[in-house]
Amino acid sequence: MAADYVPRRATELVSDALSDTRVVIVNGARQVGKSTLAERVLHGVPRRQSRFLDDPQTRLAAENDPVGFLDFDALTLIDEVQRVPELWLAIKNSVDRDPRPGRFILTGSARLLALQSLPDALSSRSETIELWPLSQGEIDGEPDGFVDAVFGADAVLSTAASRLHRSDYLARIARGGYPTAVQRDTPRRRGRFFSSYLNDIMVRDIKQVADIERAADMRRLITLLAARCAGMINMAKLASELTITEPTVRRYIQILETIFLIQLIPAWSSGATKRATRAPKLMFVDSGLASYLQAPRTNEQSGGLMENFVMGELARQLTWSETVAALYHYHDRDGHEIDAILEDNSGRVVGIEVKSAQSVRSEDLLGLRYLKQKLGSRMHAGYVLYCGADSLSFGDGLGCLPISTLWTTGVESTSQGRSIRHVP
Repeated sequence: MAADYVPRRATELVSDALSDTRVVIVNGARQVGKSTLAERVLHGVPRRQSRFLDDPQTRLAAENDPVGFLDFDALTLIDEVQRVPELWLAIKNSVDRDPRPGRFILTGSARLLALQSLPDALSSRSETIELWPLSQGEIDGEPDGFVDAVFGADAVLSTAASRLHRSDYLARIARGGYPTAVQRDTPRRRGRFFSSYLNDIMVRDIKQVADIERAADMRRLITLLAARCAGMINMAKLASELTITEPTVRRYIQILETIFLIQLIPAWSSGATKRATRAPKLMFVDSGLASYLQAPRTNEQSGGLMENFVMGELARQLTWSETVAALYHYHDRDGHEIDAILEDNSGRVVGIEVKSAQSVRSEDLLGLRYLKQKLGSRMHAGYVLYCGADSLSFGDGLGCLPISTLWTTGVESTSQGRSIRHVP
């Protein structure tokens, strides 16, 4: 194992799934560390084998004899499984004949069950775990417990003063979370990584998912989307700027979601807010890649990157938090908007506004106050996350927190239940 390996929170998720599930699928973007994570899990297993389908000889063997390729009675890792669709039904047949848990770990750089080339054969036999680029807590060795903390707290959270300033957050945004980019010390070296990454996506990943008529249009679309980071998607406007049809834009965006380059955050609405719009909000899975595509950028774009950064940290935490919740945004036809909304399974709501300034003004809470008025006790809390140092309460379940609270706040179990832990 590499000496500079960063422990991933998904490791425990994969190990737990193998204990009771026949097939565990580790899905995620290229270069997020899926293969490294899977091998880390296999390291403690007495009998195992690994098959890497990026190797031409291995791929040829899988294509010619998928049944023989799987002939092993212990845990098998198959890396980049989307490269050989013929394996899918063979894996189904294998685990149906031998239904013991922990038979296969499959990794892929695309949302496997969304690919038309793969039959929907493992839906009741598998568990899928999405691996994101590194979180700030994984990079810094911090708890990454904000989601559990905000839903577990009975009052507005408070934390020690943050040492980070706006420039520190922008540096973290530009670094991103791809392990290779994190390890590179200079913006120039990271830029070389991001350039190569985009080329690989165009040459390999997109072609694996679908045939596109004009690759140049896809590349231009990626750049346009980066300029609209954390904004709502207007398909017709994008089509007009690219001089292509709206159905083509929708198809291309679906492809970019399938390969984990972007994620669309759905709009939130309830019976209490009937004038809400339905347009999704765009989030780049990695803030570093979006930052690279924007350079040079405007102050407005820096604000969008900050919002994208916060949503990305929330999305990562939702894959491992004990609280089962979903991420949305809110915008209505009367001009009320909230950057991020977390809603748990019981219907409790936490609203989050993101500000790139180092101070908070009263108007920054207007959206949160509006939602509190509409939802009443159903709104558990509302926060402005900003680049300043202090945490403050504004009453009525509303407050402001440093953005770093996202990863420096933890939740610990005690004999009386769960308690909030803040890391200075």
